[in-house]
Amino acid sequence: MSAAPPEQMLVFARTLRQKLPRFMMEYRFGVDEMLTKVSILREEFIHLHQYNPIEHVTSRVKSPEGILEKVVRRGCVPTLDEIRKNITDIAGIRITCSFLKDTYHVLDMITSQHDIRVLEIKDYIKNPKPNGYKSLHAIVELPVYLSEGPVPVIVEVQIRTIAQDFWASLEHKIFYKYEGEVPEHLVQSLASAASAAEHLDKHMEHLYDEVHGDQAGEGPETAGTGFDEQLWEKLWDLARNNDTVDGTTFGGSR
Repeated sequence: MSAAPPEQMLVFARTLRQKLPRFMMEYRFGVDEMLTKVSILREEFIHLHQYNPIEHVTSRVKSPEGILEKVVRRGCVPTLDEIRKNITDIAGIRITCSFLKDTYHVLDMITSQHDIRVLEIKDYIKNPKPNGYKSLHAIVELPVYLSEGPVPVIVEVQIRTIAQDFWASLEHKIFYKYEGEVPEHLVQSLASAASAAEHLDKHMEHLYDEVHGDQAGEGPETAGTGFDEQLWEKLWDLARNNDTVDGTTFGGSR
């Protein structure tokens, strides 16, 4: 393939560079939208159940250079439309949960929202990668509302336990240090550590269930309101003087 004339290459580079800032902005806003959704779910769950299934959340947007390098590796046509279609991990959030069952619960809560379109789900917890990696991956699309109207943005969501996150972080550091050529004894040690992390997850979940039983995540409806008992009695007296209060019928109260 013959090299492009320098002037044409310059025009191509200049045009792409001019369009990239807005392109990147859309993905940053997409991450912000997802973080807002997760924050709302987190607060709602704490309020309703006195329990928080989400330990912490991180996010990232690939750098323009990182995106273009991946375009070259994939052999993708270097237009913004094609990049949107083919590079699905430009924007991402990672949700770390306390227990295994929480990972699936959080995934259901996110993917069941009406404005989120699920493009792909990969369950690396039930089907780990050969190196021992475990996590839930969901590629989702959600609208970002800009001045010119909604723009669909793809975001990768990773959900894993604390133990799985610790293992993945260590594995990444080791592979980065050895530039992918990890000595065999370390590969075996990582596989052993992945098995230990799985055992820890199951053991901790068993301990939690043993302590909390069937009441896990089910706090009293009036807990944490800051209202004293006398106030509830006064409210109840008011309620009894009406047949219906907030949709609740108090038959024969008068």
